[in-house]
Amino acid sequence: MAEALAEPARPAEADRASGGLAAYRALLRAQARSQTAYRTSFLVDLVGNVGATVFDVVTVLVLFGVTTELGGFTLREALVIVGISSFAFATADLLVGNIERLPRYVRTGLFDAVLVRPLGALPQLLLMDLPLRKVSRALFGLAVLVVAVTSAGIDWTPGRLALVVVAPVAAVVFFGAVFVTTATVSFYWIDSGELANSVTYGGRDFTSYPITVYDGWFRTLFAYGMGFAFVSYHPALALLGRADPLGLPAWVGWTAPGVALVAAAVAAVAWRVGIRHYRSTGS
Repeated sequence: MAEALAEPARPAEADRASGGLAAYRALLRAQARSQTAYRTSFLVDLVGNVGATVFDVVTVLVLFGVTTELGGFTLREALVIVGISSFAFATADLLVGNIERLPRYVRTGLFDAVLVRPLGALPQLLLMDLPLRKVSRALFGLAVLVVAVTSAGIDWTPGRLALVVVAPVAAVVFFGAVFVTTATVSFYWIDSGELANSVTYGGRDFTSYPITVYDGWFRTLFAYGMGFAFVSYHPALALLGRADPLGLPAWVGWTAPGVALVAAAVAAVAWRVGIRHYRSTGS
């Protein structure tokens, strides 16, 4: 009895946190079992899903089939840009991309069921239908990135070694934040799917090329107004040791992690405000 009294009680917050993590793990295991139950179908999906990322890379290769430079960049330099972009978008799409189903959940009332559960709404939505078949895209994007940075003739320094790891992760965070932020528009406008896609998939296409190929207000809006220049273009310049043709200082290429954190903070605020604005379907 004395030993039981002497043992400190476990805080209720720790119990809740442990229970929440267990619930999330259970959701993830359930998704993995359901998606891999039919192994042949799952393998076909894995192979088939590589196509979208392969197409991004092949498009760049085709363009260099008719020119030696693209926006002032050689093929090896451009592949560093597309490698970061392809890996980052494919990974963010794997981890966060199914948030784009939020408009359907809001329309059908399924989001009401998500809110009444004693778990975070956003983690639930991300784990409810985690598209494991898309892991092949992320792996292919990673392979392209590794080949690009090892063949680009980069003068490796400790800083660049750190950047080649941190920059792709920051790009994943940035794209994930874009997915979440654009999805929250559905709390105010149900039919916002096409608008969200124009930003998320449009951003993927924008970051697959040197931003010097764009001009005018379009480049200003996407590159710096929305921050897509910090996904792959500026980190690639820092890795390659190249001066920015647009005249920005060299240190800008090292700010990508900070820009990603700002994007994540904006996404967090947009999500909280959207949740508070949401009104049940009443069904």
